[in-house]
Amino acid sequence: MRPIFVRRLTQEERDALHQGLHSPFAFTVRRCQILLSSAARKTPNQIGEELHCSGQTARDAIHAFEKEGLACLQEKSHARHDQQSAFGPKERERLREIIRLSPRQFGHEPAVWTLDMLAETCWAEGIASRPVTRDNVRIVLQQMGIGWRRAKQWIRSPDEHYEHQKKDETN
Repeated sequence: MRPIFVRRLTQEERDALHQGLHSPFAFTVRRCQILLSSAARKTPNQIGEELHCSGQTARDAIHAFEKEGLACLQEKSHARHDQQSAFGPKERERLREIIRLSPRQFGHEPAVWTLDMLAETCWAEGIASRPVTRDNVRIVLQQMGIGWRRAKQWIRSPDEHYEHQKKDETN
C-alpha cells in the first residue's frame, strides 16, 4: 500500500498548524503534529512511531484534513450520529398502550409482561424501528416516567400464624 501525505500546505495553513501546537487541547496539538510531520513527507507509520500513536491515527488525521481543511483540528462529538432511540413519540405512546394490555393478546403465554416480551413485541408489531433489547425498553419506559419492576407472584398461606412465623424466621 502506498503511503499517503497531506497536500501542499498554504502559508496560512502552515501558520495555523504551528499556532495549533500551542493549543490547550491535546487533540488539536496531536492533529497539528501529525499534519506538519506529513507535510515534511513522513509516512503515517513513521509519524505513529514518532508520536507514539498508530499509523491509522495519522492516516485518519490526513484524510480529515483533506476532507475538512483546518476544521479537522477541532474535536468532534463522539455521540452516535444515527437515530439514538428506536422509539419516536408515536411509538412511545403505542408502547404505553401495549403495557396496559395483556401479553396474551400478542401471543405470549404468561399473563404478566416481562421486559424481554415487551422488546420482542415492539419489534414484531413494528413499534420499534429496529430490534431492541430489554434494556432499551427499560430505559424508554424510565424516560416516560414508568417504573418497571419484575412481575412477582405473591404467595399467601392460609395459616393464620404465617405472618408471625415469617417474622420470627427473618430475625
